[in-house]
Amino acid sequence: MVAFFYSNLEFWLRNPLTLIFLVFQVWMLIDAVRRDEWMWVVFLIIFPVINAVLYYFLVYRNAPDTGKGFVFAGSADRKRIKELEQKILHLDKAHHYFELGDVYYRQGKYEKALEKYRAARERDPEDTDIKAHLGQSLLKLDRAVEARELLENVCVENPSHDYGETLMALGDCLIQLKETNSAIQIWQRVVGSHSYARAKVRLAELYVESGEKKQAKLLVDDVIREEAHTPGFQRRQEAEWIGRARRLQRQLAVGTDA
Repeated sequence: MVAFFYSNLEFWLRNPLTLIFLVFQVWMLIDAVRRDEWMWVVFLIIFPVINAVLYYFLVYRNAPDTGKGFVFAGSADRKRIKELEQKILHLDKAHHYFELGDVYYRQGKYEKALEKYRAARERDPEDTDIKAHLGQSLLKLDRAVEARELLENVCVENPSHDYGETLMALGDCLIQLKETNSAIQIWQRVVGSHSYARAKVRLAELYVESGEKKQAKLLVDDVIREEAHTPGFQRRQEAEWIGRARRLQRQLAVGTDA
């Protein structure tokens, strides 16, 4: 079969079905990587033709729905933006502005997100989620002074808001403002309640800045140790922070040797 394929290579390259099947193969390969199906990844690379079909029927169709369906990048967001704009036009509700702000925030369009969060707050000034996300968008725009009051307000009301995300945003805010001691106290609170790699690395970096290298080493060693027992999807989410932990671990090792 392989010999037949290569002997008719020019025909296959000109055949539009080849492009369709190539897209299908790439789709299956990406899905296998996302699901950490590494054995299938190898099979799909070595024997792509038959294994793409086998993977589709044996793994893809039988796997639980995770919402990762094959869609063009940004298409779901564009559809959601249109839906929310229509709802805002007819209903003018705070939560629709808030949801639209979240879409723009995920896209990295922080100015647009800020505009929608502010519109949401005008309609519901006391909503905790709106204040938290407004503060975080201000922080992304390097407006830490404005963000601080909002984030502190939310953390006083609910220190565990959004599973610690708001408290971490406040920690980042204090880092931007160069208030190291206050930032350390915030990140200590986060680490005391959550096992996020981001929080441990942030605190370790602050400890290094303050000359407390022993405490920093304990934290980064903990991050590296926990990585081995972390599910694949979480490792991908925390890849940046695990990488920073490794670099900091090497930096601290050099400092100790010196």
